[in-house]
Amino acid sequence: MDPRDSLPTHMLVAGTTLMHARPWNDNPVQLDSPALAVMTDLTQIKAATTDPASSLQQAEQAMVYLGVRMLFVLSQMPQLEGLITTTDLHGDKPMRVVNQRGIRHDDLCVADVMTPLSMLNAVDMDVMRTARVSNLIVTLKAKGRNHLLVIGDGPGAPQVRGVISRTQIERQLGMSIEIADVAGNFAELGQLLSHN
Repeated sequence: MDPRDSLPTHMLVAGTTLMHARPWNDNPVQLDSPALAVMTDLTQIKAATTDPASSLQQAEQAMVYLGVRMLFVLSQMPQLEGLITTTDLHGDKPMRVVNQRGIRHDDLCVADVMTPLSMLNAVDMDVMRTARVSNLIVTLKAKGRNHLLVIGDGPGAPQVRGVISRTQIERQLGMSIEIADVAGNFAELGQLLSHN
């Protein structure tokens, strides 16, 4: 094609839809497969994000639209403040906050129920290079988490390079993984005990 030629175009018709991205990797894995085979690599897939001031309904709509179960929470790019998952939205956390503060559920925002940065578990990329899928499952179970973050090996402040998701592992492994709640600190322990 001549570099001076205009490209042929056409008008769109009713019923045209938006194409959705497929998961970057949905190849089957085994327990002894490399851990990197189930990591969502944020250098390849754009991270799904939300603002801490967004309503819970806005966060849920974003998850549905993007086809994800977790959003990174950032008030200013690229500073990570935490993450919010479907479990945070639909678990008992929103009702606990409503009861503690005496507010309406509709008044809650992402910051009220997200998991803050200080409570997130991460694995170094160097460790991931030699780990197996089975190691990830053991770690998720030990921490009582559905997600692990992978920290890259770049210079300066730590950077999240990837995400390990229980759902992604289950999809690729072809089996479900049961994970029990594990308290991350004394406050969480007290909340778990008060609900049992």
